[in-house]
Amino acid sequence: MKIALLGYGRMGKAIEKFALDRGHEIVYTSDKDETQGDLSLADVAINFSVPQAAVENIKSALAENIPVVCGTTGWLDHYQEVVDYCKAHQSGFLYASNFSIGVNLFFKINTLAAKLMKPHQGKYHPSLEEIHHVHKLDAPSGTALTLAEGVLNESDLNGWELDGNTKDKLNISSIREGEVPGTHTVKYTSSIDEISLKHQAFGREGFALGAIVAAEWLADKKGIYSMNDVLNIS
Repeated sequence: MKIALLGYGRMGKAIEKFALDRGHEIVYTSDKDETQGDLSLADVAINFSVPQAAVENIKSALAENIPVVCGTTGWLDHYQEVVDYCKAHQSGFLYASNFSIGVNLFFKINTLAAKLMKPHQGKYHPSLEEIHHVHKLDAPSGTALTLAEGVLNESDLNGWELDGNTKDKLNISSIREGEVPGTHTVKYTSSIDEISLKHQAFGREGFALGAIVAAEWLADKKGIYSMNDVLNIS
């Protein structure tokens, strides 16, 4: 499979290593104002650019009828625009806030836990904490927002807030320290106890491998997909 890497920073280089190990070829890379190779040769593109470049990068591949796997977060105000563009060009698009297989299983566990806790929401108040490296540009993380959606869909809370303490909102705490790859914790706290669900990444390998698995799955498809489709856990 021939792959274009849109965004050739830390994640792009980690994805490249896994791609080459699995017998794929990198035919195009782009990062800031520097490009190498030929985008039109790619069977699939993987976007891990900065948020400001995401929409332009995605559209540049879709315009060539190249399906795109996107892991960049912080651009989702334009999500529907990209979906419409993908459909107009009859290509494929797969977005995930996190490509780690473990995290996507964690999303499902989080949703199940939220359903179980719903009858007890008067006693237990949910909250989220996410910790990432100091280089991460967006806060809360896309993963935290996906977890928040799973909680909010099963509660009477009035949305979420960042680093707040409003009783009728889901508080999300975002911490940036060192080189932490990503730790996400969902808590349900009452006056007498606390239930915690936690996922801790030990490195970027899980994200990179998941992105390659998603690209392998998407390469010959048209339409809009998620990691639920890749892992068959819808």
